[in-house]
Amino acid sequence: MVANHDQSMQSRENRTSNISEFILPGLSSWPEDQKPLFVLFLTMYLITVTGNLLIILAIHSDPQLQTPMYFFLNFLSFTDICFTTTIVPKMLVNFLSKKKTISYAGGLTQMYFFYAFGNTDSCLLAAMATDRSVDICDPFHYVTIMSHHHCFLLLAFSCSFSHLHSLLHTLLLNRLTFCDSNVIQHFLCDINPLLKLSCSSIFVNDVTIKTEEVAILVTPFLCISFSYVRILIAILKIPSAAGKRKAFSTCGSHFIIVTFLYGSIFYIYLQPLSSHTVRDRVATIGYTILTSMLSPFIYSLRNKDMKRGLKKLMCKRKS
Repeated sequence: MVANHDQSMQSRENRTSNISEFILPGLSSWPEDQKPLFVLFLTMYLITVTGNLLIILAIHSDPQLQTPMYFFLNFLSFTDICFTTTIVPKMLVNFLSKKKTISYAGGLTQMYFFYAFGNTDSCLLAAMATDRSVDICDPFHYVTIMSHHHCFLLLAFSCSFSHLHSLLHTLLLNRLTFCDSNVIQHFLCDINPLLKLSCSSIFVNDVTIKTEEVAILVTPFLCISFSYVRILIAILKIPSAAGKRKAFSTCGSHFIIVTFLYGSIFYIYLQPLSSHTVRDRVATIGYTILTSMLSPFIYSLRNKDMKRGLKKLMCKRKS
């Protein structure tokens, strides 16, 4: 019995040590879908990078855009480029490859940056909501509250907190053993599909997801919600219709991005691990790629200052 148990343990160790890579089936297993998906996501990626780069260049080239709101928008655009670059290039390679694999180390690295940049996005959106709230609700103290020093502290906290959160989950995942199947039913290395492959206890990971993960998802959302409740109350007190429209226009674009982002995130992550399906892969596109792609258009088309900054940038390029 002891010999059989030792052989079983040795066999299990061999199976886990043999997993040096994961397979990412992606959005479709049909060969005829791969090239159209490649063209679609390449186009979306190029639009995302170009749009966000234009936002960054416009902010840097226009002195009138050197305000806290555009300070955060500048870093949000940079984070969106990094976020999509963590995901899309590997997707494009897999669309044209018969062997849709990612190495074990590559998978954990992708997951680390996926969570780091994704959560930085959420924290920056919370900082932008706070900025709008202070500007509309407490304009006389705006310069003091949203000083350069405080903006840099908010940025530093957003980045460091997000990277520490991501590091925690990566280290917890790295201690697990994976056996038999190495097929991740997703187009990226996300934590929930990876936990499904584990043949060791995921109790610590599960508890961490239900506590710390929920906290980092909900805290920025509550901050954003509180800010918008304050903004709404302040706007309703404005006597003129023109004043109300102006106040709404300053935060309308931000509200659209937040609604789209958190709608997708909550749909995916606030459900049991066992219930994740193909629909979740499609929903993941919403907050990983679509939000980053649409963000430059929403912020520029609904923002007069941003339109002016982009026009100045284009005029400089022509001259």
